[in-house]
Amino acid sequence: MRFLPVFLDLQAGSILLVGAGELAQAKLRLLLAAGAQVRWHALDGRYDASGQEVLAGVTRDEDDPLTTDLTHVIAVLCAGAGPVGHAVAARARTLGIPVNVMDELDHSTFIVPAIVDRGDVVVAVGTGGASPVVARRVRERIETMLPARIGDLATFIGRWRAAIKARIADMALRRRFWERVVDGPIGAAVLAGRVDEAEAALRAIDDPTTYAGQRASGFVTLVGAGPGDADLLTIKALRALQDADVIFHDDLVSSEVLDRARRDAARMSVGRRAGKPGIGQDAINRLLIEAAQKGQRVVRLKGGDPFIFGRGGEEVAALREAGVPYAIIPGITAGLGAAAEFEVPLTFREKALRVTFLTAHKADDAEAVDWSALTDPRMTVVIYMGATAAAAIRAGLLAAGRSPRTPLGVFARVTRPDAKAVVGVLDDLASLAAEVDRGPAILVIGDVVTQSAPWRNAQLAQLLSNFRIAAE
Repeated sequence: MRFLPVFLDLQAGSILLVGAGELAQAKLRLLLAAGAQVRWHALDGRYDASGQEVLAGVTRDEDDPLTTDLTHVIAVLCAGAGPVGHAVAARARTLGIPVNVMDELDHSTFIVPAIVDRGDVVVAVGTGGASPVVARRVRERIETMLPARIGDLATFIGRWRAAIKARIADMALRRRFWERVVDGPIGAAVLAGRVDEAEAALRAIDDPTTYAGQRASGFVTLVGAGPGDADLLTIKALRALQDADVIFHDDLVSSEVLDRARRDAARMSVGRRAGKPGIGQDAINRLLIEAAQKGQRVVRLKGGDPFIFGRGGEEVAALREAGVPYAIIPGITAGLGAAAEFEVPLTFREKALRVTFLTAHKADDAEAVDWSALTDPRMTVVIYMGATAAAAIRAGLLAAGRSPRTPLGVFARVTRPDAKAVVGVLDDLASLAAEVDRGPAILVIGDVVTQSAPWRNAQLAQLLSNFRIAAE
């Protein structure tokens, strides 16, 4: 490690910026965003930034940068300064002032890292100047993993730090106290933006020493895993998976999604596939409650979205009744995943003004549906778990009056590498469903299917076939 990461106190003095053009203005924006007081020597004499006069916090320095007074200057940055920057850097080094010449390590005594700024939480990423692009890519990864309000959590703890220190003398015990706060419901409330709730909860702790020694309270997070593609997980879902002690997941959650979880987290499949028995919803509820009551951070990982045919509402009701704290992280439901992957606009001007989502995972359920409410030709119908009930769905819609020529798509294993789409018309639904082979499938019924990529491809293939026949 050639460069030691340090944080410079910007309230201790000013920064001298020497340079011109966009390079200097980019550094100026960075310094101002950090709250620095900047003395700017623009070599081209142009002190406007983005078409404006010099901004607040910036002082013009029109003296010769090789002789200007550097009293109270805590660092020098040169960007777009050319040979003048080299001379300024030599002077700064002689005076013992840290200096950075952009992209020139030989003239620099410090480098400017890629920065993740979350208020009181700042992460600096450097590569010793070897590859700023790599540093930026690492920063982007960190940006996605850090909660947006992590700085608020640091600020919150900062407000209480002195008061808790006065009440807990032992450093190790004090550290355990703050670990419980950060990892528990109080920290979760701050990260969710409920600071007043967190303040009240912390204020309600009568004996911080006892609280620090208690077993951490458990927490359950219902997480939508999406339809299969791990890259479709939300940032919040990734954080929950990385924090989990135990994960109870549906059987259809992809291995790629599970690979994003913490390596040492315990995992248990509690879902079921169509036609196969599972452990039952009551048993799942008990597992979630028992794990949380042991102080574990629990993730209930559900395919798609927890609240769209995922029985998430039942699990929340059970957790609420048991007094277990919980959070809900939505996921991309399979119907929307199919729409995006195969370019099916579920609504379309003058063609589809409404969308209805329903489930029909077995024939008996399909036959119980009030199909008469689904006959409007300007309504798109999205049916989950409908492939095995294809015959009953077809019969119900046709009997209710929906046209047998209604466009229809069967989209199986959406967003996964083996995804498959078959399109046709409602009258052929049973045979179309048989073509997708296996796995969960979404049915989309309505004129919008004609806008999809599979429909366009099928029409093109038919046109080429007709052309070849005519040529023969």
